[in-house]
Amino acid sequence: MTSEVTRRLTPPERYQFGPSVRPLLVPKHDPCGTIVDGAFWLAMRTPAGPATLRLDRQLLSTGFGPGAEWAVEHADAIAGLRDDVSDFPELARRHPVVTRLAKTFSGVRIPATLRVFPRLLRAILEQKVTGKEAHRSYRAICRHFGEPAPGPVELVLPPDPAAIAASAYWVFHPLGVEQRRTEALLRAARVADRLERCADAAEATTRMTALPGIGPWTAAEVVRTVFGDPDAVSVGDFHIPNTVAFALAGEPRGTDERMLELLEPFRGHRGRVCDLLAMGGLMAPKYGPRMPVRSFARF
Repeated sequence: MTSEVTRRLTPPERYQFGPSVRPLLVPKHDPCGTIVDGAFWLAMRTPAGPATLRLDRQLLSTGFGPGAEWAVEHADAIAGLRDDVSDFPELARRHPVVTRLAKTFSGVRIPATLRVFPRLLRAILEQKVTGKEAHRSYRAICRHFGEPAPGPVELVLPPDPAAIAASAYWVFHPLGVEQRRTEALLRAARVADRLERCADAAEATTRMTALPGIGPWTAAEVVRTVFGDPDAVSVGDFHIPNTVAFALAGEPRGTDERMLELLEPFRGHRGRVCDLLAMGGLMAPKYGPRMPVRSFARF
């Protein structure tokens, strides 16, 4: 029998529902989550068991499955309502571009799923490849390892780390993942229980970056939406240093060092500033050919 639990949440002033929760979904199609008729659905593996969370625009949260109570208890974090922006307006005034974007997107909050492995899976797949390649592999892995999620919407649960850890490399090759990323994924899956017990972003970053194949970029991508860390900067990204340099200093190209220098006045919310620049559509000029979209499954 599938249990069902509900809870009404109270949004902050000018809260923007869609832009706050949409980063939790892989673009185009996510087998583990969706937005249907304005309602956000997310399948998850909670400490209490499988669950599906539904959040509507009025922030009525409904949980389904054995983990329904856990999902609803943490629904406010998943919706971004635990994101503290009280000191950000003062910091934003340090640059006119950030000031403008902070006002435009004042209702957007950073979500916190509090579940490490599903986001780590996605981040590892996004290493050194195009987003289209990574998301294609993510969908294939979710379908391959997927189990039906509880609730009335057809979703699959995020892959069980134990099932991934027990798999050989060759299982992932037809799913579009080469050996280097697969080995990083297998190492992460073997210690997934320890990662899920991390108390905060700092501890999770330390544990993740201790694993071969997981660096600062991957860790930042994870903790930003798992723990709602507004200061997590994705050092080593292909685009973000250029975006920051162009938006904040008018420079068409930037290094990681220059990016961190320009973001220093916003310490505590450096990742939030990067998100605002992306939401505002601020992009550095593009030069040269684009990275090709490949398929490791065909190699």
